[in-house]
Amino acid sequence: MATINDVCKLAGVSKATVSRVLNNTGQVKKSTADAVYHAMDTLGYKPNSLARALATNCTNTLGLVVSAFEGAYFSGLMRTASETSACAGKQLLIMDGGHSAESEELAINSLVERKVDAIILYTRKMPTATLKSLMEKLPVPLIVINQMVDGFKERCICFDQYKAACQATEFLIAKAHRNIACISGPEDSVNSSLRLQGFKDTLATHQLDHCGIYHGDYYTESGYRACQDLLARGHAFSAIFTANDSMAMGAIRALHEAGIKVPEEVSVMGFDNDPAGPFLIPSLSSVMLPVEAMAQAAVEQTLLLLKGEKISATELFSGSLIVRESVDQPQKPS
Repeated sequence: MATINDVCKLAGVSKATVSRVLNNTGQVKKSTADAVYHAMDTLGYKPNSLARALATNCTNTLGLVVSAFEGAYFSGLMRTASETSACAGKQLLIMDGGHSAESEELAINSLVERKVDAIILYTRKMPTATLKSLMEKLPVPLIVINQMVDGFKERCICFDQYKAACQATEFLIAKAHRNIACISGPEDSVNSSLRLQGFKDTLATHQLDHCGIYHGDYYTESGYRACQDLLARGHAFSAIFTANDSMAMGAIRALHEAGIKVPEEVSVMGFDNDPAGPFLIPSLSSVMLPVEAMAQAAVEQTLLLLKGEKISATELFSGSLIVRESVDQPQKPS
């Protein structure tokens, strides 16, 4: 098996020169670099990536931790992050956050042990104080998607959850709905709380009160159960605002089983713009989150950090209202 010494001898250069060519560091004439690559091809020499990583303290790998692997939302995020990393010559290692702050932190530590150059985290569960501590203490940069951390705004890629929830609620009110219920996300989720607050504040602006708030876990069954509970309690409502599309789909199923037509009797508003939404009957009105653009921005900020360049905070990403069939004016005044 050929060694680096064999490459040096055939190319007529020093080991330091071969190292600079392989690691793209320092200035090497094109003719010299071509001689090194020709020698490597001739000898069938393959650099040891682990040895190079130990020598340069750089593995050319990034880590990504997401709170779930399932669903179009996270598949789009992971695909874009992987493609953006690959275009920059970086490998992306993806780990499941496991739906808890503890498992997310374990995943981060596992990536650190694997010597990744930086870590990108999408969290639903980790407290801000823990995030700040990790950003201060980890031996590699940590970039966070969809949660703001004081003192590290330039490392946070965020979506305006509050404003998007306000938009969705305003849309329901503009359709003459006055009795609106809410199926919110988990109570311990920062983003879920922001969406819920946007819903509440918009109602308050119009001097309206909600017709019940129920907390789900972002999964379809929890939306189904929450809507069943809402109906069982006898609340009079003409619309439901849900914190994501999966729970909206569950709510529509519960309404269907109860003999309630959507949107003729009850309108349903989703959030996230799941790809299945346009194919439901009725098709689901929702809010589109630019998750792929956010993933790309997170990787690009990470790459700038690794180059030692100064980065500045990015603007909050905005949502887009997607109007489909599941929302209409109520047949009777609310």
